[in-house]
Formats: sequence, structure tokens, C-alpha cells
Amino acid sequence: MQRLGWTIIVPVKTLIRAKTRLAAAAGPHREDLAVAVAADTVTAASSAEGVTRVIVVTADPRPAAVLAGLGADVVPDPDVGLNAALRAGAASATGAVAALQADLPALRPRELARVLAAAAEFDQAFLPDAADVGTVLYAVRPGVPFRPRFGGESRARHLSGGAKELCLPDVDSVRRDVDTIEDLAEAAALGLGPHTAAVARLVL
Repeated sequence: MQRLGWTIIVPVKTLIRAKTRLAAAAGPHREDLAVAVAADTVTAASSAEGVTRVIVVTADPRPAAVLAGLGADVVPDPDVGLNAALRAGAASATGAVAALQADLPALRPRELARVLAAAAEFDQAFLPDAADVGTVLYAVRPGVPFRPRFGGESRARHLSGGAKELCLPDVDSVRRDVDTIEDLAEAAALGLGPHTAAVARLVL
């Protein structure tokens, strides 16, 4: 498989909008949990083989400061939707570019590296989420237009847009995004990153 240098774009919602479906379970820890999950996602992505840069797109100063402290470059979110945020991040990227969801608290660098190596074989590719409905990663090779179609039933939209669906075994940590308390429990079974684990013990 061809090896490329990847820029990873991670969109991070403002905390008032983040993890609202976890509000009942997380209570006063919801915002801390959202920051922790993003921190573990960025930390793991930064450590994956082939990743040369991580760009976080956010309009919230708190996660911006935390994630910049972890080595990510931060660009402002234009606040006109998720895909516009991703395009804003990609505008300053070079080489191969991949959009990665920010809510992957069990993300393992080795598994992400496998996904990126597979994506490098196609002009554009994507990895569906654990439910096979949404998308956790969308990637393009250098010089290929970056056209993310995240939101809702994005698996179908990425397929219709010509992106290759990556069907890889043993990349559960990349596919396990977290929107509900049940998702968080499944991520915990895979093994949470240290930032999330510190908050999750107050929630699970």
C-alpha cells in the first residue's frame, strides 16, 4: 500500500452544542467529557504513522486551547455547518487530507494508520461508523478535490459521491464514535484514552 503524508482535519463543536445526547447521563460532566474525547482523538491521530499534521477547526476557545497544547494547529470554524468547517480546515492543508470525527475516545494510532494506508490507494475514500450509517473518516489523495459529505446518513452520500468505502477488519477503535451513553460504554470496552477515562469514571 502506498504511504502518504496525511493532514488530519478534526472538527470540534462549541461546548454548548457538544454531546447533547449525553447530557442526561453526563450531567455536569458533559463539557469536560466532550473536551476529553476530542483530546484523546487528537492525541491518537497525531501519533499515527503517516500523519504529519493535525488541524482542529473550532469556534470554542476552551477546546482550542487544550488541543493546541497537544500539538494541533487550530483554525476558526466559519459556523456554517460541519462540511464547511472541514473545508475551512483543509484550505491550509497540503498533501493527502483526511477528515476525522472528533468523538473517537478509544482511537488507536495503529488502527488509524491502517485505515489511512488503505485510503491512499484511492482518489477518495471513507470509513463508515460502527452503525454503517454515518462516516468517521473521509480521505483524499493529493490534488483530489476535498468534498466531505458528513451529517446524518453520510455513508450513502459518500458512496453516491464516488468515494471508495473501506471495508477493513480490526479497526473498531476508528469506527467507534460516541454520541450516546451506550456508545461510550462500547468505547470503554475497547479501551478509552486517558483523558476520556478520567471523566468517564464519573459518568459510567
